[in-house]
Amino acid sequence: MKQQRGVGRMWHLYKMGGLTPAIASMMGVQNAQQMAFIRAASKEQRNLSQLDQPLRELEVVVFDLETTGFYPYNGDEIISIGGVLLRGEHLEKSETFYSLINPRRKVPAHITALTGITNEMVADAPDLMTALHNFMEFVGKRVLIAHGSGHDKQFLNAALWRTSKVNLTHRVLDTMMVAKWLEPKRDNYGLDELLEGAGISITHRHHALHDALMTAELWQQYLKRIFLKNITTLADLYAYLSKH
Repeated sequence: MKQQRGVGRMWHLYKMGGLTPAIASMMGVQNAQQMAFIRAASKEQRNLSQLDQPLRELEVVVFDLETTGFYPYNGDEIISIGGVLLRGEHLEKSETFYSLINPRRKVPAHITALTGITNEMVADAPDLMTALHNFMEFVGKRVLIAHGSGHDKQFLNAALWRTSKVNLTHRVLDTMMVAKWLEPKRDNYGLDELLEGAGISITHRHHALHDALMTAELWQQYLKRIFLKNITTLADLYAYLSKH
């Protein structure tokens, strides 16, 4: 009973955001520090207003995940994260992030065939907490962009909650939604079709970093078209997207 009360108290402090020696001991110092960083970053992000920032100055991270399946709440895991930084229209190809992640389960054969990621490749990869901490440190306070973002947001949210008991508080733009607004008569809004239509070379699909880089190039093209519509701020863009 006494032990149960002790665990209960540590869990309460964990949920409240306190990083105590007891928690550090329970989780391991490194994981406890990583959790504290993620929780603090999430809290800061909730208080950050980016809506009035000019799109020409907006810093964003275009990202992509590879996973073992489609269901983060039913055993599927992230196996890689890739991201690249843009400052306004400028793609910073030298400022990228990529990490494999040890999912602590077997990578299904069809996922290996799709992504090229094998069980041997992830065996010595960072765990979820470490990779997530490193990715969120790379992202900082920037807006996130993904293509078909529902999948990526769901997995990222599940990972943040599991490791740090916080939800994703970053703003996320979806290039698929932007494409549907800019090109409403298209039959298909898959990434391959949009890249081909935009004249962007398709290289190494289903690799998280390569997909992020190609999506970033797509976002660059969309930005030019957005500016032609006299949309200058993130608030303006959200307003237009909400109507379509």
